[in-house]
Amino acid sequence: MSDKSAQKKKYIVEKAREVFLEKGFKEVTMKDIVEACDISRGGLYLYFQNTKELFEEVLKFEQEDTDDVFDRNITKEATPSDILALFLKEQKKEILSKKPSLNVAIYEYFFRHKVPSKDNLLKKQFDGAVYVIEKLIQAGIQSGEFYCEDPRGAARNIMYVLEGIKIASNTRGIPEAAVDREILYVMQGLVAEE
Repeated sequence: MSDKSAQKKKYIVEKAREVFLEKGFKEVTMKDIVEACDISRGGLYLYFQNTKELFEEVLKFEQEDTDDVFDRNITKEATPSDILALFLKEQKKEILSKKPSLNVAIYEYFFRHKVPSKDNLLKKQFDGAVYVIEKLIQAGIQSGEFYCEDPRGAARNIMYVLEGIKIASNTRGIPEAAVDREILYVMQGLVAEE
C-alpha cells in the first residue's frame, strides 16, 4: 500500500470512528461513512467492503493507541506494582471519562456478529491483558511486592472486574469512589504481607 493510500485509509478509519462514537455500530451505514469522509462510495469500497470490516479496523487502531499510551508512560525503573497501578489508573480514566466511547458500539458489534473465538478481537485483547497482568503479578511475587497463589486467576479476576465496572459506567453510571474502592480491593488482594 502506498503512503498516500495508507494516509487515505487512516483518514477513513478516523472519520468512521467518529460516526461509530455518535451512532453506535448497528445504526451506521456505508452511506454515513461516505458522507463523513466526503468521498465517493467507490472510493470507500476500495478500502472497506462493509461496516463490519471498517469497525474491525477501528478496533485495531483503538488497541494500538491504547498500547502506545501505556508504553509511553512506563519508565525503565518501574516496578511491577508501578506498572499495574498505571494500568489501573488508565482504566479508571477511561471508566470515568465523560467523552463518548466506543463501548456501546463494541457491544452492539459483538452481539450482532458471533465471531469465532480465534478471531474475536475483544477476546484477544482480554486474553492479552490477562497474560500481561499475570506476568506483572509473577514478577511482583519474585520481587516481594505481591503475594498471590494463583497469578493467572488473579489476572482474569482483575479483567472481569474492570469489564463489569465499564458496563456499569455505561448503563447506570458509577461514582469515582466506587471505582477507587474496587481498584483498592484488587490491589489489597495482591499486597505481600510483612
